[in-house]
Amino acid sequence: MSLLEIACFNTKSALLAQANGASRIELCAEQSLGGVTPPLSDFISLKSSLVIPINVMIRPRGGDFVYSTTEMRQMKREIESFGGEGVDGFVFGVLTAEGKIDRDACRELLECVEEVGRGGKEMKFTFHRAFDEIPGGEMEDSLEELIELGFTSVLTSGGKKNAFEGKEVLAKLVKRARGRIEIIVGGGVRSGNLEALIEETGAGSFHSSAVVGEEDVASDDEVKKLSRFMR
Repeated sequence: MSLLEIACFNTKSALLAQANGASRIELCAEQSLGGVTPPLSDFISLKSSLVIPINVMIRPRGGDFVYSTTEMRQMKREIESFGGEGVDGFVFGVLTAEGKIDRDACRELLECVEEVGRGGKEMKFTFHRAFDEIPGGEMEDSLEELIELGFTSVLTSGGKKNAFEGKEVLAKLVKRARGRIEIIVGGGVRSGNLEALIEETGAGSFHSSAVVGEEDVASDDEVKKLSRFMR
């Protein structure tokens, strides 16, 4: 069964997304920065209104994905705060200065997620589009690293500026994953190209902000159109 995840930069988008057929929400803030950690208050206000899962982005700032010790402490505090409020999953990613997956930093964050999930809730963790900063020739090996670390999904455009340009790499990643990790296709996914992306990548999970125009609010019509392709 296909899955449609909507990246929501505000509570209004999340409510629109659920009402028009989204399968899951990625809650974040600051679209202009590519998404950062949202206010905890946004999640708290949504959790009583949404029945679909809410995954929260943990990213302290825009820019690169190489984080200082202070930023790592901040990320862990944010994981604890959202985890304590019953979030369904987290979205994060850390790279080394050389552009490789920072295994030690990721392991620290994953252990923090496991701690907050010990109440019995199965937590999901997505490695976000930091993955697209990894050189193309290393992506498949890096995917194996994510599987070994225990990530349940990875959000990627195949290393290109949008998913349509990266569709060949995405198809290879889907094949390499063999169902061991969810490949979430994201980056410029819209109703006008979704059918082709489904056919050419073989993926079952897709990610879109569904934003049309200059506003940072999802278009209810676009979410509706995207959801029609989900089986």
